[in-house]
Amino acid sequence: MITCPKCRHQKTEAMPTNYCVFFYECEQCRTLLKPKPGDCCVFCSYGTVKCPPIQRGQNCCG
Repeated sequence: MITCPKCRHQKTEAMPTNYCVFFYECEQCRTLLKPKPGDCCVFCSYGTVKCPPIQRGQNCCG
């Protein structure tokens, strides 16, 4: 589940296992989310679960 930091809207999204999601548009307020500094994707920054490479203890997107 991704939570928008601006309007707090939450939506369950499918997390890809073979690429990072760098941008995500909130369907409610249309804010374009980008990863926070130090994070590799929007799931790591705004999701309830980190992306698969991070879960496995690997570097993400690299």
